[in-house]
Parts: sequence; structure tokens; C-alpha cells
Amino acid sequence: MSPVRGPDALTAAWTAAADTVEAAAMLPEAVETMGDVDVGETPAETVYRENKLRLLRYEPLAERRHETPILVVYALINRPYILDLQPDRSVVRRLLEEGFDVYLIDWGEPSALDGTLTLDDYVNRYIANCVDVVREESDVPAVNLLGYCMGGTMSAMYAATHPEKVRNLALMAPSLYFEDTGGLLETWGDGDYFRPAALSETFGTVPASFFGSGFSLMDPLQNAVSKYVGLAENLDDEEFVANFARMERWLADGIGMPGETYRQYLEDIYQGNRFYNDELTLDGKPVPLSGLTMPVLQVLAEYDNLVPPTASRPFNDVIPSDDTGTIEIATGHIGLSVSRTAHEQLWPAVAEWFAERDADTHSLDDVDGIGPRYAERLREAGIDTLDALVAADAADLAERADVPRGRLEDWMAQAADLADGR
Repeated sequence: MSPVRGPDALTAAWTAAADTVEAAAMLPEAVETMGDVDVGETPAETVYRENKLRLLRYEPLAERRHETPILVVYALINRPYILDLQPDRSVVRRLLEEGFDVYLIDWGEPSALDGTLTLDDYVNRYIANCVDVVREESDVPAVNLLGYCMGGTMSAMYAATHPEKVRNLALMAPSLYFEDTGGLLETWGDGDYFRPAALSETFGTVPASFFGSGFSLMDPLQNAVSKYVGLAENLDDEEFVANFARMERWLADGIGMPGETYRQYLEDIYQGNRFYNDELTLDGKPVPLSGLTMPVLQVLAEYDNLVPPTASRPFNDVIPSDDTGTIEIATGHIGLSVSRTAHEQLWPAVAEWFAERDADTHSLDDVDGIGPRYAERLREAGIDTLDALVAADAADLAERADVPRGRLEDWMAQAADLADGR
């Protein structure tokens, strides 16, 4: 390109200077706007506490139309208010408006004393206790789980271990499959070059700054330059400035992760691919893929550079559920929560998916021949729903529940007919 000379150069210089002066004049007003933004405004009450976590129940925004509540399980390393960032881009509000009762786990910030917490603590203690609180409050045998990122992976672990307590499982950008997926985190976590145990031993609780620096390096030009250029170009747009401020507040508001949980997650999920390969154990006990018989939906982002769809999608092929699906939209990892496209297209579809699977009001008691005594035996054997009964191994269940196999097979056939007619 030829250099600008003569009068054209002078014009360009004056134009640039004028733009700079105009932007500078807008800066104090923009700073005031950025300082005034609020996040997480949907009213909620804390219904349970344990260690640092709070279980929130949101106030209804519409008449409750669905029996089964949704429990949202977020990741461990960021604040969950990204799911309620602002009223017009709030996943929580969308679900409330659709008539669901919504709960959310806010993990809080781990202290140095929490460094020894394990994945088993999070899955089979914290999530398990929160699920039981929601079940008791709502008087339902099973809940809907909606897990985001690492929270999705842990939700799938919980559902595999406690299938009788999970009616439907929806997973947003979950980390589930790692075998040359092309994702940067998988590349960085390669076991030949990176030892999570060393980091865990060094820090105890891995600090938020470690994760923040890593995420910034995934797209350094955007995170260090481009987004600020965009801000400068839009200082006169109050809505743009407010949205920018909310996102920056969330990005700067990270939390650490207990070192032992970090080590297990990196070694077992990223480096070992053990969950996908049905080899994962928590506290020495299997996390069986065979437990994932409930409906499963994956919600994926086409341009996710943190958990690309290739690190999630294959999981549906190795679980036994006969009701699996994916919804993929053209956005990024965070865009699943806050993009305009997500709130126009994605969340109405996710709400409809939950609603369709909430319509089945049948229970074990509707099967001819299952009275209170047999129903109790089946529940003690882990069978609490029609879907669980249909998916069970007849010979194994007959022995565990002390029910004649022929009678059990008749019940299973009835249960399949009832489930098909839901």
C-alpha cells in the first residue's frame, strides 16, 4: 500500500486526532457506566450450605408448569453468575420463565485447607447432598441436572453412579473425550510434558491466576488487544460498554481449585481418557457408563476453543441411553451462556427438551403387579423409575430384588409400553 502524502496525509492526521479527542471525552462517562453494572440479579435464597458451597433456589418468575426441578452444576474455577449475567441474557431466567423450578450450586472459593478435596468429595458428597436437598424440597424421586463445562463432566459422573436420582441429564460443553481432539487444553495437558501432580504439590490449592493466565493465552490477540480496540470504538454505546464491563468483571473474578481435584481431573479425564473408556473410579469405586440410561442432551458451541465439540460429542456413542441428542450453535464456550444467538435459539430448545421429558407421570406403581412391597424391593435395588426398570438386566435384578424372573420380565414389558406412551 502506498504511503499517504500531502493533503491526504494531513486530513488523515487531523481525523485520527479528532477521533482520539472524541474518545477521550467519552471515557469518564464510560468508566462510570462500567462501575455501575450489576450481575446475578435474579432473586434467590440459600437453602443449603456445606463447607464453602451454597445451594441457591431462585424465586419463580412464572407459574410452575413442570414437576421436575433443574439443578445447575457449574464448573469449579469461575463464578456461576455467568449463567445470570444480566436479565436479558440469563440462562437462569430463561428456565424460570419456562415454568421450571431452578436450583444452582455456587461452589464458593476454596481455601488452603481445601487442597486435599477430591473428585469423589465433589461428586459423591457435595453434588449428592445438593441433589438430595432438591429432591426433598420438591418431593420428587429424581431431578434434572444441567452441568456446564467441568460441572457437566461431574454431573455425568454423578448420574452414572446414582442413575435413580437423575431424570434427565443436559451437559453444556462437557469435557468427556480426549484422544487427539485438537483442543488446546488437551495439547497443553499432554502427559509427556505436563505433570499435574507437581502443580498440585506446589500450590496445594491451584490459584485462580494460574487458570486466568492460561485462558488468556488461548487467544492472546483477542484477550490482550482486540477486545480493547472494540471497546474504544464503542465508547459512545452505553449498552456495549455495560456488557463489556459485566464480562470483564466475571473474567477477573476467578477462583482456585483444590490441588488434588485438579490432579485427578487432569490425569484421569484429560490424560487418561478414563471416563470415556469406562475405567474411571472415585475413591476406588467404579463410575460405570452403564448407569447413564436416562435421556442425555449435549449442548455444544461450534467455536469453543476451551472444550471443542470433538471433546464432547463422541461420549453419546458409548453410553446405553436410547435417548441421546446434541444441539450445536455457532458461538463460543462462554457464548453458550450470554450470546444473543443462544438466548434466541438455544435456550428455548433446551427448555423444550426438558419439558417433553417431564411429561411422563407414570411410576413403578402404575405397573400391574408392582405393589408397595415389590416397589420397595426394586427401589432398594436402585430401580426407581420406569426407564431404570426397562434398562435393567433381568437376571441380575431378579436376584438382587428377590423377584421371580418371569414376573420381572412381565413388569419390564409393561414399563416399556408405558414409557413409549409418555
